Amino acid sequence: MTNRPAFSSLDRPEIDAVLARHHVGRLAYSRRDRVDIEPIHFVYADGWIYVRTQPGTKLATIAHNPWVAMEVDEIESLFHWESVVLRGRLEVLDDGPHSAAVERHAKALEALRQLIPETLTEHDPTPDRTVLCAIYLDEVEGRRARPGTGT
Repeated sequence: MTNRPAFSSLDRPEIDAVLARHHVGRLAYSRRDRVDIEPIHFVYADGWIYVRTQPGTKLATIAHNPWVAMEVDEIESLFHWESVVLRGRLEVLDDGPHSAAVERHAKALEALRQLIPETLTEHDPTPDRTVLCAIYLDEVEGRRARPGTGT
């Protein structure tokens, strides 16, 4: 009798549910021969991932190559987990004069305030994170593992 775990793919509604339940993922980005990955908090809304960060090396790197990947995991045990990997283009949002930029910035701020209502106010718990960004999900895939039941 073998208790082999079962692995399977997540469908899009299951992927969306994982992204909606979680607010911390790992963002991967690269330039030339260097790949970096770091944790980042996010909000998933309307097919977009919204994040905020502070000015610095990460944004300078992404300015040269805006294509990123992100992973979000839900882990209960070694063989009981769900994982979503997404790929897309990270767009730095500003509240500049273009109506599309203003609208996307406003949507990002609204979404992020659902997670941290004080975002970009005088009571913001992370006031250095002043840059809002959006990632449109060009590609998404999800996998799961479930414990085996024995045969």
